[in-house]
Amino acid sequence: MRLPLYAFGFLAIAGSTPAMAEPLRPEIETFIGEMVARHGFGQAELENIFGTVKFQPTIIDAISRPATSRPWHVFRPVFINPRRITGGVDFWNNHAATLERARREFGVPEEIITAIIGVETTYGAQSGKRRVLDALTTLAFDYPRRAAFFRDELEQYLLLGREQGADILNIKGSYAGAIGIPQFMPSSYRRNAMDFDGDGKVDLSGSTADSIGSVANYLKSFGWETGGTVVVPAMVNGESYRSVLFAGSKPSYTVEEIRKLGVMTRADIPRDHPATLLELVNKSGNEYWLGFNNFFVITRYNRSVHYAMAVWQLAEEIRTARNSSLKQK
Repeated sequence: MRLPLYAFGFLAIAGSTPAMAEPLRPEIETFIGEMVARHGFGQAELENIFGTVKFQPTIIDAISRPATSRPWHVFRPVFINPRRITGGVDFWNNHAATLERARREFGVPEEIITAIIGVETTYGAQSGKRRVLDALTTLAFDYPRRAAFFRDELEQYLLLGREQGADILNIKGSYAGAIGIPQFMPSSYRRNAMDFDGDGKVDLSGSTADSIGSVANYLKSFGWETGGTVVVPAMVNGESYRSVLFAGSKPSYTVEEIRKLGVMTRADIPRDHPATLLELVNKSGNEYWLGFNNFFVITRYNRSVHYAMAVWQLAEEIRTARNSSLKQK
């Protein structure tokens, strides 16, 4: 299915409407009316833009079966492997001064920033091939489960394009509409992206420095604690521990309260420290970890436990490999 063609280009001037153009879908016309009323967009310019949109069923298929839904023992090797570890060491070495500056300013370690970019786009090599406008519009109007979220992101995308004078018809990204080296959704782009290289513009697709600073700024905005523990291994007994398994919320139980439910750790963590329990499914039995505030912060980037754990474990592997290589020099 293809939404009807009207014209070409962002903020295009009306007047080039094809003679045989079909009307836009009613729900899209309603959305356009809201953008005109709330933000002063022109009716014709938005009709021109949405006239170029192509509905893509493959986007619905992709978001309905995310990689993060795979068992941990299947998901982990995709991101914790020699290629990404070596790539992370190279990325860190190539951008060491920028990463160090981001750590100083935001308190986020170099390896965490590097690992997020490594998981998201393999250090900028794979930032997405789908047109963001198509992805966001498809999900906003043909994916009822999260339609409200993606309509908001579509609104943010239009505002971002206007603010930056961007050609929103040709920006490419992920199937979910994420943009650039760090894969920011439009709302995060507007809220957290920053000009970290000092060239007077914010560019998450072309500037690695902007991407590094923006990732650090994003994590800090959600409460990253400088020097804070991310996770520690844990052991469980009985079944009471299931009441404190991570469900997406900020850790609210203390280590002592969790201990009384049959969860133990050999790590030296203060008993009053807020924590949550993580369960990862493996072939030979599940593994358990205590997660703390900084783990929760990583899940603000992607709400999956698998995603956040992959970021942390990749970060640890990169840091270890880089330290080892530096010692050998």
